[in-house]
Amino acid sequence: MQLFYNSQLDTESTSFTLDREESKHVFKVLRKKIGDNINLTDGKGNLYHGTINHITSNRCDLDIAFAEAYPPLPYQLHIAIAPTKMNDRMEWFLEKATEMGITRITPILCQHSERQKINLDRFDRIIVSAMKQSLQFHKPKLDELMNYEEFINLNLSSHKFIAHCEDGNKNHLKQLISTNQSVTVLIGPEGDFTPQEIELALKNNFKPVSLGATRLRTETAGVYTAAALNIINN
Repeated sequence: MQLFYNSQLDTESTSFTLDREESKHVFKVLRKKIGDNINLTDGKGNLYHGTINHITSNRCDLDIAFAEAYPPLPYQLHIAIAPTKMNDRMEWFLEKATEMGITRITPILCQHSERQKINLDRFDRIIVSAMKQSLQFHKPKLDELMNYEEFINLNLSSHKFIAHCEDGNKNHLKQLISTNQSVTVLIGPEGDFTPQEIELALKNNFKPVSLGATRLRTETAGVYTAAALNIINN
């Protein structure tokens, strides 16, 4: 199934026009014609069937019919992660975590962060592409870059964990989570969290966790966390 995405769709939609790039893809790559069907999602769990009623190299008009509503996953995964110095590594994390059903991603700015700015639009495009490729109908929420202290003080209604590299008594993440739980995991930058950041998280009811015996890169730790939740729940 080829899946297209547009947040402007709703269950009352009866017609829709794909944007110029998508229209070109449908016409030149997929070689669709009038009467052919296209599947779309609004990223909110809804699937729509579109039937082409007009198509050129830069415009594709559809008749839209609401098909089915898919409920969200029974578990929720929220990862707060420090963006990596190399953009391609962060983008790899976004892609793979989306494929595995992450719910929310918050980029965080820590004391050891090497990247102070992010291209939110590009990150969002990568998430959309991964959502479509993996045939999912719920788009993960992507937050703007947030200061660590600000994030720590959010009222998060979930089981909260911090994956840091300091020595100490830490259980493995898989020992602390079970099926159908809402989970938030903090993942730090290449230089790890500072002792002060770790202490602040613990004071705000984050539990320290291990992600295994080896030290993982930031983006690997993010993907590992997404995979662990996926395996436990599936």
